[in-house]
Amino acid sequence: MSNRGPSTPSSIKGRLRALEGGRRENETPDLRGVPSTYRGLAEPAMDKRLVHRMMAKSRVLEERLVQMTRSGDGYFWIGGPGEEAFNVCLGLLVKKGQGPEFDYLHLHYRSSAILVAMGMDVADALRQMASKATDPFSGGRNFVNHYAIKEWNVVPGASTIETQYAIAPGTALAQLRHGGDGITIVNGGDAGAAEGDFSTCLNWVSRPGRELPVLILVMNNDWGISTAGHETHGEQPIARRAEPYGIRWDTVDGNDPVASWKKLIEVLAYIRKERKPFCLEVAVSRLHGHSSSSGGARVTDETDCMVEFEARLAQEGVLSAAESKKIREGYAKALAETLLKIREEPDPDPSMVHDHTFQEEG
Repeated sequence: MSNRGPSTPSSIKGRLRALEGGRRENETPDLRGVPSTYRGLAEPAMDKRLVHRMMAKSRVLEERLVQMTRSGDGYFWIGGPGEEAFNVCLGLLVKKGQGPEFDYLHLHYRSSAILVAMGMDVADALRQMASKATDPFSGGRNFVNHYAIKEWNVVPGASTIETQYAIAPGTALAQLRHGGDGITIVNGGDAGAAEGDFSTCLNWVSRPGRELPVLILVMNNDWGISTAGHETHGEQPIARRAEPYGIRWDTVDGNDPVASWKKLIEVLAYIRKERKPFCLEVAVSRLHGHSSSSGGARVTDETDCMVEFEARLAQEGVLSAAESKKIREGYAKALAETLLKIREEPDPDPSMVHDHTFQEEG
């Protein structure tokens, strides 16, 4: 199966070349990237074995979720296979906790690898997919990959496209008033960035003297459901839209975990210290189409970050191909066994359909 139309770039590297190509005459070069003070940071160091394990665990989870739509264990799948390289790095770098001194996360529905890297029990994702009452995120009432974890400041995810961009400045404003180095992180897709909520975010986080500590992520897989990215955006790169607001911006190859890690530690250090926003566009792949509504079949003409990273680890002598395969097979076996148990767990009680709709006392 192929995502690509005849006029769309054929690879992540091709898209990155398009993103990097040609500065405009009125562009302000100083706003591209972080200030020199934050460039080339080496800490915290990247643990490549850990990153690989979390990527493998996240990929196997998404593949199992796709399979659940075909085995009758779930009704609808949407997720992020192909975004593991960047999202795992981000999840490992999040300042995890509850309250404004920690990071707030406003996530869209392709963010499972972020939560896996933060320590989410993958069984809970299966519970949500199976619409079980034991689903801790929504009690079996929401789509899969719509997370809500109060203890980690993971704000409830919604299916309305990109409204999280307009909501994120609220938690960042609370953090500005609170002090400390906690920041707000919001992500969305390239097509969703064409909506007004994205501009609302840029406006609210950049008011002079009231700048907000927000990492604004545009996860660019070059698709909006079935509409190619080049038909949606006239500007390239999308992150450059932050420039008229005085917001620093940059792009990164989200299929390269090493590049992603290096970029993230620079950008996060800048936001935490300067208490100002940053817009980062991340070129990623979409390996199973938009959702199960388009079949969820494996796409063959997209860069696979797992394949590339495992080849790199083998070449560097960090992890052999056999070791990588064993890790993935171990996670797959564990998930298959977990699903057998989850099938026996209770479905939601119809009498509780309105629970958690509004704030409850206590």
